[in-house]
Amino acid sequence: MEQIGTFGTSRTTINDLQLFRDETDPDVAAMLADCAIVRLPKGERIDDSGQAHLYIVLSGQLEIESDAHAGDETGTTRVLPGESVGDQAVLDDAANLAAMTALEDSELLVIESSVVWSLIDRSSVLARNLLRLLSFRIRTTNALLRRRQKLGEFYRQLSLNDPLTGLYNRAWLNDMLPKLAARAARTGSGLSIVMIDLDHFKQFNDTHGHIIGDVALSAAASLIRDALRPSDFAVRFGGEEMLAVLPDTGIELATMVAERLCQRLRDTVVFTDMRVELPHLTASFGVASLGENGDEYALMAAADAALYRAKEAGRNRVCN
Repeated sequence: MEQIGTFGTSRTTINDLQLFRDETDPDVAAMLADCAIVRLPKGERIDDSGQAHLYIVLSGQLEIESDAHAGDETGTTRVLPGESVGDQAVLDDAANLAAMTALEDSELLVIESSVVWSLIDRSSVLARNLLRLLSFRIRTTNALLRRRQKLGEFYRQLSLNDPLTGLYNRAWLNDMLPKLAARAARTGSGLSIVMIDLDHFKQFNDTHGHIIGDVALSAAASLIRDALRPSDFAVRFGGEEMLAVLPDTGIELATMVAERLCQRLRDTVVFTDMRVELPHLTASFGVASLGENGDEYALMAAADAALYRAKEAGRNRVCN
């Protein structure tokens, strides 16, 4: 940066500066008279690592990279003529850590930290304007944080859902099943799962193609999800294997749910817009409930064993 003059020799008045808007005290202008005006060429950064300063843009514009001044999702904002930057660093008595870069050839008024505090002591107008500016920045930052939180929750939900079927995925299961099992063990409310494996699905894919296979898988997933209670959960475990997680449910009711799902799947028309009607899908169902002193691992192992028995018995059936 190159000093090109002082505020007292410039044509700019204090009312051109946002922080001093409505200021009428001539002594305030006199206190600014000896403050330096510097030129910052386009693309050059302000090196302010040693001491905090208040900078006011007189011409040109700066780009600030800092969460504290974030004006958009990228964490950057622009400072235009009349606007200031560095006030928070002065108030904190800390060096400016934000990267401040000239987007075009710019002229800046540089006010030393000690002068800023003297101006605050002298000018209630400056103090009020500074409070308004900081309040605006806090509101802007809070709004940005809320948007980021909502966006983060949106992507978190996406990460827990299978993109093809819309069911919860294995990551969701790994996170939630231990919690559900611990709750059921603590309250004695019961927890059951129904493990579902579509019968001969590889052969179905090989015969009709993977596109039709995806349609069939989505149809089966929708049937399972729609047949469950609002308090239940449908999960795609992997491939053609799915789960129904049933809180507050014992083995008898869970078996009835599985029998109903098995029958509905037999009756479901997978894809009607075909010259040759597709075969109806069937599935094997393994049902298990959380036992006394059991955990999620024992529950999954029991359901998997029941599913194996259903396959060994000829598929298209329920075992527990």
